[in-house]
Amino acid sequence: MDRRHGVIGVVMGTVVATAGFVVPAAAAPPTASSTQLSHLSHEFSTAAKTVGANPTAAGRAKAMEKLASATLFPLATAYGAPTEWNAGDTGQGVTVAVLDSYGDPAIQAVMDNFDAAEGLPPVDVSQLSPAGAVPTCASLQSSDPKSAADCGAWAGETDLDVESVHEIAPSAKIIIAATPVDETEGMTGMPEMMTAIDYLRTKKLASIVSMSFGATENTFPSPASITTLLDPTMKKATAAGMSLVTGSGDTGPTDFELDGATYYPFRAISWPASSPYVTAVGGTVFNTGSAATPATRAQNPDTLWNDFLPFATNNVTSAGLSQVYKRPTWQNGVKNITGSAMRSMPDITMYGNDGTSESSPLFAGVLALAVEANGGHNLGNVDSALYKKLGPAGTSAGIVSLATSNDNLNPAISSVPGFTAGPGFTIAAGWGTVGDVSTFIPALIAAVK
Repeated sequence: MDRRHGVIGVVMGTVVATAGFVVPAAAAPPTASSTQLSHLSHEFSTAAKTVGANPTAAGRAKAMEKLASATLFPLATAYGAPTEWNAGDTGQGVTVAVLDSYGDPAIQAVMDNFDAAEGLPPVDVSQLSPAGAVPTCASLQSSDPKSAADCGAWAGETDLDVESVHEIAPSAKIIIAATPVDETEGMTGMPEMMTAIDYLRTKKLASIVSMSFGATENTFPSPASITTLLDPTMKKATAAGMSLVTGSGDTGPTDFELDGATYYPFRAISWPASSPYVTAVGGTVFNTGSAATPATRAQNPDTLWNDFLPFATNNVTSAGLSQVYKRPTWQNGVKNITGSAMRSMPDITMYGNDGTSESSPLFAGVLALAVEANGGHNLGNVDSALYKKLGPAGTSAGIVSLATSNDNLNPAISSVPGFTAGPGFTIAAGWGTVGDVSTFIPALIAAVK
């Protein structure tokens, strides 16, 4: 998968829970800096690795074109975005930031090639390095070979992030906030990610942030190591009106241990997908082929993305309950469904055949259209609006349920029981998925006011 989670925050009135939090014996105490060499590998989607395996901008663009063809792009049609565009809302004047280790310094050339091939307007994209100079993949070969192996895939991930936002909001400006440390599990790379978010906030550079980093809650030494060192950044960003979104993860009902390869033998999730400050976006697939439109999807609902492979790997949209955060007040309306006092995720789903790393920037693109439609005013954290108004309203607010489906992993690699999606709210899929953006956007704007 391409893990799109990040940091956890504390909502007013929530309580950090320590009971049930499993601390791996190998975890080292968190530090204020993570510039030490990375000994683990980040987990990437197959798509990110496929795109990143190409050493040239033109090669990465061609790889994205093949993926676009295979996954029924443009996805915009499936969500009804052209109707919004025809009404004059293309994300003009809105900036979306994507966060990735290393980024891709050739992003403009990649997107120029891709846009020309796909008939999209040129994208306004730039890359910043707010946490310090970003090393090249070549320089990492001698200084940090393990991170060097990840570097190319990070470039592929970055390209796909930008493409997904651009697919939905073609006129939005996109900023890549690239960090100089390979983010893996636990604290590694996290301080640099927080520096990047703080920079975006203080410079008022972005309305929406789609995050491409994260770690299993259990790989941190303790809940306090998250809430003390990382929470302040997320809290300030939300208070400033930024909308933070991330994918729920690609490991079904569990997640990886500190080694980044072994599944925990119990249900576990990553953050910031578990953060009350973040909108966690799960992954779906369409069941209507090339005919995917809001109308056909309403008649033949999407299902959870479950890439059930007949060998020892398995990529499945993640869902579950936090072991760190008590249920936020805006989830009280679904407490009888979750049966838990803890925060559940995801909150909503979007197409994610290439992993929930695809789902997050797609939803960020939808939010970019909503910000423009809102007169350029930020929406902030949309979770409260989603749970209190939009989700319960269902199709009248542009939200549709998923077909019955589950996020079970291949039993050959994990027997941890999954969750099942279906009508209404479920742990597996949150409130379902965005049906038609031309209905969802005005409903969202009304709900956040």
